[in-house]
Amino acid sequence: MSNKKLKILLASPRGFCAGVERAIEIVKKSVAKYGPPVYVRHEIVHNKYVVDSLKNIGAIFVEELDEIEDKSRPVIFSAHGVPKIVPAEAINYKMEYIDATWYQKFIEKLKIYTKLTTIFY
Repeated sequence: MSNKKLKILLASPRGFCAGVERAIEIVKKSVAKYGPPVYVRHEIVHNKYVVDSLKNIGAIFVEELDEIEDKSRPVIFSAHGVPKIVPAEAINYKMEYIDATWYQKFIEKLKIYTKLTTIFY
């Protein structure tokens, strides 16, 4: 390896993609609307500082729905998505859930587009 100097440029501002920003806002708005605690299945994003700040306002992070003692409280699905069985489990528990999956809106639009384009071909 040579001793060449490496120049690293950091983009400014740095942040999250729009979908992850949306998921973080969903948690904040849910705490404001329902009051704490609001449960979140898995960390909403992989960022300790963001997760800690959300814990400080009343978000409780769990790995599975059966860890939630008070099933009357809302649960938010992380920005990374959940298996299809998880919303079914939430319904089974009679829990209110909020899907903060970053690609949720994109997938819904894609399904509509696919249906529309297949009609014409």
